[in-house]
Amino acid sequence: MSGAQILLSTDPEYPPLLAESSGAPASLYVLGSVPALASPQLAMVGSRSPTEAGRATARDFAAYFARCGLTVTSGLALGIDAASHEGALAAGGLTVAVFGTGLDRVYPAEHAPLAARIREHGALVSEFPPRSAPLAQHFPRRNRIISGLSLGTLVVEAARKSGSLITARLAVEQGREVFAIPGSIHSPVSRGCHQLIREGAKLVEEAADVLTELRISLPKETLTPQRSLPFGDGELDKEYEMLLDALGFEPATIDVLVARTRLGVESVASMLLILELKGRVAALPGGRYGRIP
Repeated sequence: MSGAQILLSTDPEYPPLLAESSGAPASLYVLGSVPALASPQLAMVGSRSPTEAGRATARDFAAYFARCGLTVTSGLALGIDAASHEGALAAGGLTVAVFGTGLDRVYPAEHAPLAARIREHGALVSEFPPRSAPLAQHFPRRNRIISGLSLGTLVVEAARKSGSLITARLAVEQGREVFAIPGSIHSPVSRGCHQLIREGAKLVEEAADVLTELRISLPKETLTPQRSLPFGDGELDKEYEMLLDALGFEPATIDVLVARTRLGVESVASMLLILELKGRVAALPGGRYGRIP
């Protein structure tokens, strides 16, 4: 990727919240909207191998935060990171991806299309110069930028040894809020969240809990998506109609809907998010979705 802007810590455009944090990098490479880095941000991080319920929760929460005017910041990794970016984009909001490589090396490579969309609707950021490889020691440094840019960090799903816990602990060191979503006691990707809650992270059951804790009151106009959804107010594409027909009026999980429609998991999850934004379905406890008459 070409055309990156370099921000020095002495520049007026340097993100003010990051400048306040310990260990702020002396310079940043930025592709996309530099002003997005000064917007109120919430970090969303989690497992690279989440459950489908966790992935759907990340999308739903990110969409809610985007509609409320928050920029969703994450690390472009597989799993929860990608779902968080996608949720914000689907809602017409801004999202920021922080790289552990140079900006010319999207990692993982399969997220190049997602990175291109983020560049158009937010920003790509790295402290590493072009051609920097995805070295293991880069990612804790990336994580401190994710937490440093943000008012708080929400961990959606995480195992006990997840890198997301590093981000959460960096957030604490930087004086920022940490939030965690609890899950099943039998799920390995909930144990890290439970550990954070034991250590003092705020327990989150719904997205509004985060705004309450951050004491954010946002104007109503921020609830309007900044770009249109895939269909108008009174119409649905055939695929969406098919998904609603498959859902019927009994709540069902994503896995059940995948079996009924033979669509891919990613497609069903994305379509459910759009239908939720349109007020046609509602996310229910237990990773289920219900149709709204």
